[in-house]
Amino acid sequence: MEFLTRNQKALFANPPALLTTEVTPEVGLTSKYGGGFISAKGKHVVVIGGGDTGTDCIGTSLRHGCKSLINFELFPAPPDEQDKRGEASGNPWPLWPRIMRVDYGHEEASHRFGADPRTYSVLSKEFVSDGAGRVRAVKTVQVEVGPDGRFAEVEGSEREHPADLVILAMGFRHPEQEIVRALRLETDQRSNAKASTSDYKTSAPGVFAAGDCRRGQSLVVWAINEGRGVAKSVDAYLGGKGW
Repeated sequence: MEFLTRNQKALFANPPALLTTEVTPEVGLTSKYGGGFISAKGKHVVVIGGGDTGTDCIGTSLRHGCKSLINFELFPAPPDEQDKRGEASGNPWPLWPRIMRVDYGHEEASHRFGADPRTYSVLSKEFVSDGAGRVRAVKTVQVEVGPDGRFAEVEGSEREHPADLVILAMGFRHPEQEIVRALRLETDQRSNAKASTSDYKTSAPGVFAAGDCRRGQSLVVWAINEGRGVAKSVDAYLGGKGW
């Protein structure tokens, strides 16, 4: 995610006047920041995708001072409350409720522009060029889920949205398969490396998997937790005491 990564580097970059520390006051801190980032200032911004990444893209665009902001999500809007029986939704209690949630980016966008930026059941069809190698609009169509579970386009729902900056926030699907195939690792149904949570061993001797490459897209706290667990297992595998 170049948009967020470059912005974060810019925030962490230290001006030359501040490059001093108690440890090495004569040298100070150094930054790898090259001085450039993707700015949303004064632009019509379209964010495609949701989740935490989408929210961060929305919040960052607002802080830059974007001119307008809209967020496309392919799936239908979730319900406001969880189906207590779960018969219709397949999401019964006590499973984690898949309901409508308002995160910081959505709240800030509502305050700035007067409405939640999210638009559901939208499929992006085409990026429209301005003729000079830059995007000027995004063509979309509404979709609905058919009886077979597949998305179907709604006839007559095509629209063109102004866009000076399009941010793809569609997240992480599974680890890169080149390494998985090269090591001949067994995978789960989502193409993640299959490994036990007791020792994090994969199907290949001496190969361990933890974090997103094992459990799929998740939070950094899980990555930290599994990183500690797999370190303990690797230490034991190499002949250590395993802490």
